[in-house]
Amino acid sequence: MVLLSGGMDSATCLALATRDAPPVHALTIDYGQRHRRELRSAARLARHYRVAAHVRLTLPVGPLLDSALTRARAPLPSRPPRGRRVPPTYVPARNTLLLAVALGYAESHRLGRIYYGANAIDYSGYPDCRPEFVTAFNALARRAVRSPAEGGHRIRLVAPLIDRSKAEVVRLGDRLGVPWRWTWSCYAGGRRPCGRCDACRWRARGFRVLGRPDPARSART
Repeated sequence: MVLLSGGMDSATCLALATRDAPPVHALTIDYGQRHRRELRSAARLARHYRVAAHVRLTLPVGPLLDSALTRARAPLPSRPPRGRRVPPTYVPARNTLLLAVALGYAESHRLGRIYYGANAIDYSGYPDCRPEFVTAFNALARRAVRSPAEGGHRIRLVAPLIDRSKAEVVRLGDRLGVPWRWTWSCYAGGRRPCGRCDACRWRARGFRVLGRPDPARSART
């Protein structure tokens, strides 16, 4: 299964899973993020890849989690933080929460892998996008669900993009035929990418390194 946000990394994971481990289930979680446009992108990507099931779950935790991504008028950073600081777009324990739901879904449907689009190179300093987090979650998954305890199948979190730059993600997605124009990365929550937030800048850099424009900048929404 794929934890599908609608962004370029999760779209690439969806393309990989469709190629390598069909049939694929996709899970999209509405946690109150201000960039609602990504939910529409996730639905379109799921249709494009003809997933076996696309589950959209509303998890109303946004008011509980203090983040610039859950407060509509909070300022968004335009560059990565200095030093070891984590940016205000970090959502407290978000990926732990979302992946816990994915783990329960995977066990219920006897799915052996959860594809997760974490990226530890061109990323914004989030602690839950690091290889250490993936390792820790896999240790948890071996102990938190019934099937491994009874000698059954294990559920493994895989992060195939963890050590790739955004340019490398674009290159891989090109080979897989990812429809970039339908993906969404902008944190601002408008009708078109703002081009100023750090997510837009990382994305633009990935395409720019390869000498090409970002198709989402000219796509109709």
